[in-house]
Formats: sequence, structure tokens, C-alpha cells
Amino acid sequence: MNNLDLLRATKIVATLGTTSDDKEVIKSLIIAGVNVFRLNFSHGNHGDHLKRITNIRAVEKEMDCNVAILTDLQGPKYRIGEVVENIKVIKGNNYIFDKNSKLGDLKRVNLPHEEIYNSLAIGSKILMDDGKLQFEVIEITDESIKTEVIVGGYIKSRKGINLPDVVLNTSPLTPKDIDDLKFILTQEIDWIALSFVQKLSDVLEVKKYVGNKAGIIAKIEKPSALGELKEIIAACEGVMVARGDLGVELPPESVPGIQKEIILACREQGKPVIVATQMLESMIDSPSPTRAEASDVATAVFDGADAVMLSAETAVGQFPIETVTIMNRIICSAEMHIKDHPHNAPQVLENGNLIYHAVSRSAVKLAESVGASAVVAFTASGSTAYRMARERPNLLLVVMTPELKVKRRLSLLWGAYSFVSKVQGYEAAIQEAKDIIKNKSFAKTDDTIVVVAGMPFGISGSTNSIRVVDI
Repeated sequence: MNNLDLLRATKIVATLGTTSDDKEVIKSLIIAGVNVFRLNFSHGNHGDHLKRITNIRAVEKEMDCNVAILTDLQGPKYRIGEVVENIKVIKGNNYIFDKNSKLGDLKRVNLPHEEIYNSLAIGSKILMDDGKLQFEVIEITDESIKTEVIVGGYIKSRKGINLPDVVLNTSPLTPKDIDDLKFILTQEIDWIALSFVQKLSDVLEVKKYVGNKAGIIAKIEKPSALGELKEIIAACEGVMVARGDLGVELPPESVPGIQKEIILACREQGKPVIVATQMLESMIDSPSPTRAEASDVATAVFDGADAVMLSAETAVGQFPIETVTIMNRIICSAEMHIKDHPHNAPQVLENGNLIYHAVSRSAVKLAESVGASAVVAFTASGSTAYRMARERPNLLLVVMTPELKVKRRLSLLWGAYSFVSKVQGYEAAIQEAKDIIKNKSFAKTDDTIVVVAGMPFGISGSTNSIRVVDI
């Protein structure tokens, strides 16, 4: 196995938490294979997250490596009120959700969210506790919602509510989210994940708030988002297939197919896509995964995902470093399988009528036909790198950019190994890239690389040239 075989294209996102946020563990996680650290703002306070950001950036500088930080907003999560103990509702009985109950009982429970009353209709489903309990709406007033119990069970205080067939007329940002964003936007972060996206306008509203300070990742976990999927992808900088709530609100048998559709739609638009939730969940408490989990991670690789994500496995699990190590091994094995069996690679995309996609595809085909060791993309904004990665080339993708924030953000992108370019001028930049490639042992003397850039050089949005260069 040569050096290029060891370079993993599919990236790993790991969530930091109470068992993984000190500097030594962060360093070990990077060595094990983490490319992006996720900070989950559903848990912890700003002080906790500031510590994590500070530690990540300190380790990044110490190791001279490239890692991104993804902050994940809690979003509008709906919950019932408090209940007395040991309430069990029975299938076929009626149950009432209302605005005024103080303490829930066998007949009713408090549900204080006004927007739910304004949006539900007769026949709408209400799911509770990740779908363990199910109710169907049979009557609605300004103050209460009468339901029939479809799937019964025990009701517990403060459990979450899902509304699979309703689009709520509400802001995508809660007061907590806005407070969190004010903190996040003062820090060196790269990506902001928006939870419970329902429609295109949710993404547009948040983009007005964030501007160009970070890339927006739309979390697809509501069925309603699938109706405007292409528009949502076009409006944001990345997407997360958040299979937790998506799997609650949709039949579980439909989720694998939808995952494939979302990944393909993101690739078509050249936007990075993360597959998340329960990928190696058994490793929260076990030092090894199940065979089904290993297959799940590999399937995301075969589908062409840019990244796979760990949540509780690394945030609160007992084996965070072992989990990343195993995920890295699974990904590398799947990618080697694709190299040996190209027919199992992600499908080839249509070019469309964009010159930029045509240039990217031509560069990849040229590089493969001449046996190049790498494709080198020069980019100020990162767009050229996204277009190159869209092709899922079977060779190394080296990205040169003058912007540190672009370099960090590209840590999420399939196949991209990014470096800050410190020189001016086309020829000097090519020589700098050649030096980096040799120093990193990506290629050796007399090897060939293919360079993709724009003329005039250094002007964003001008990618139009391909050049073959000898090392």
C-alpha cells in the first residue's frame, strides 16, 4: 500500500462533549482521523463551548493541521409539560393536549406552543418520545387538541413532540438560537448547522443573520423539507442528513432511499453532505461496533457522502478515540473496495450546461488518462474545490487557497487536502504547490500533476484553465 492509499477522501465529523473536550483528547482524535469538530448547542453553556473552541484552535496550531468547527443550533424543539408518575395511555382512548394544564395526568397534558394549535388539522399525527407514542388529532379548539391514542405507552415529563405532516408557521431561530448565534459569530468557527429546516425561507432567514461569516448547513430532518430539497441545497453551503428525527417522522424503511436521494442531489449541486445519527452508536458503551453499523458507515461512503458524523459516541461515550479509529478503518476499507471495484463507486453525474463543471470533469479525465498523482485546484472562494470534489475523482485533490477560513471550511469536503497559498502570481503558486506535494510525499520527482485555475490568476469565479505540470 502506497502513501496515496492511506489518504482518506470521506471526512469524519466528531462531536465534542464532557468526555472528549480537553486538549490531549482532541489531539488524539485528530490523529485518529477527525477532520471537523461539532459543538452541539443543545447541551452545555457558552463557557463550555468557548473552552472547546479555544482547545481546538490551540491544538490545530500546535499540530499544524487543518480542522474545521461546526456549531449545531438546537432549533425549535417542542416538548410537553410535567406529568405525574406512571401515566400509561391506552390505544383507542382519547387524550387531550392543552395550554392550561399544570400537571399532566391520565386524561390530559400541557402543550404550551401556540404555533402548534394554529397549524394542526383534523387527522394530523402527533408523535411523542421519538415516536414511541402516537396520537391522531380528532378535534381542535383555541385552547386544546383532542386526540385518539394510536400507539400507547408511558408518558414522561418534558418529552419531545414531533409533527410529521405539519409545516409550522414559525421562525427557524428561537430566542436561545439567536443568543447562541451572537456568541458563535464572535468565534473562529466555520460552519453553522440549522436544525429542523422545514422550508427554503428558513435557510434564507438565517443567512441574512449570518452573512458570509460561516457556511450554513441545512439539517434535513423534517419531511416537509424534502418538498423544496433542491432549492434548500442551492441556498445553503452544505447539508446534513439528520436521520434521528427524520427516522421518527418518516417510515424507517424509507430513510435509506431518501439518504441516497439527498446525497445525490447535493453532489449534483456541488455542496458537501454529511450523513449523521447512530452510525456507531453501540460504541457509546462498547469498544467495537456491530456489523450492521460498519455496513451503515460503508454504505454512506459507497453513496458518495462527503462526511460521516459521530454524536454521542464521541461526546459522552466511553471510547471516543477507539470509535474514530474504527470509523477511519471502515471508511478506508470501503474506499479501497471502490478503487478495486470501480463499478461500486458513486454514480457519474451529468455535466449540465455549466462551463465550470465541464472544466472540472475535463481536468479529472485528463489527470486519470495521463496517470497524474494529483489534481491541484487554485481557489479564492473554495468554489473550484467543490466542483472538483463533485466528480469524486479517483486521485488526490490538493487545494491551494489564500484564505485561512476557506482552507478550514474545506476540511468538510470530500477528498480535499487544503493549504494556504502564500505567494503571488501563477508560476510562483504552481511552484509552491509542487513543493508542498513533494514535502507531503503526495508525489515524487518526475510524477505529473494537473493544475486547475482561473485566468487572470487570483480572480474569484474565473476557473477556466487546465495545465499538466511535471514535478
